[in-house]
Amino acid sequence: MNRQNLVVCGLTLKSTFAVLLVLLLGAAGASQAEQFGVQVAAGVGDHHVRTLDLGVVWDPNLTWWQIGDWHFALLGEAHVAWWHTNEGNVHDNIGEIGVTPVIRFIRSSGSVRPFIEVGAGVRLLTSPRISSDFTLGTACQFAEMAGVGLRFGAREQYVAGYRFQHVSNGGIKEPNPGINFSQLYLQYHF
Repeated sequence: MNRQNLVVCGLTLKSTFAVLLVLLLGAAGASQAEQFGVQVAAGVGDHHVRTLDLGVVWDPNLTWWQIGDWHFALLGEAHVAWWHTNEGNVHDNIGEIGVTPVIRFIRSSGSVRPFIEVGAGVRLLTSPRISSDFTLGTACQFAEMAGVGLRFGAREQYVAGYRFQHVSNGGIKEPNPGINFSQLYLQYHF
C-alpha cells in the first residue's frame, strides 16, 4: 500500500471514529432508555490474527414471535475494528469498518436473560492482503456470525457474550479463503 492509500485509510478510520463518537454522545442524551449502546470485543482468528472491535448498538425494541418465555429481537450494530498479526509480511495491521443487523432469540424476562444470536453484515478493510501468501481477494467483505450471551443488570443494561464470526468476500473475487474469528464481547446500553 503506497503512502497516499495509507493516508486515505487513516483519514477514513479517523472519520469513522468521529462519527461513532458523535453517535455515542447523541445516544447518551437520548430520552429512550436502552435504545442505544456501545460494544467492545476482542478475539483471535486464523493465521494468528487478533482483533479489537469497537461498536455502537441500536436496539429499536423490535420484537416478534413469542415462544413461551422467549422472543425474537432485531438489533443493528456498527463496527470499527483493528486486526493485528505478527505473521503479516505485507500488513501487520488492518482496519475494518462495517454494519451488521443481528437477530436475537432472547428470554423475555428475568434478572439474567440468556440468548442466542445470528447476524450477517458488510465490512470494508483497509487492505485485503495480510501476507504474501494470505489475501482475502477484495477489501469489500461479508461477515456472518453466530453467538450466545446474557443480558443482565438492574436495568438490563449489560450484555456479555461469545461470537464465532466468518469474514469472506462471498466469492466476488479469488482468492477467497475467508478468515474465522472467536470473539468475546461486552455491551452497555444507555
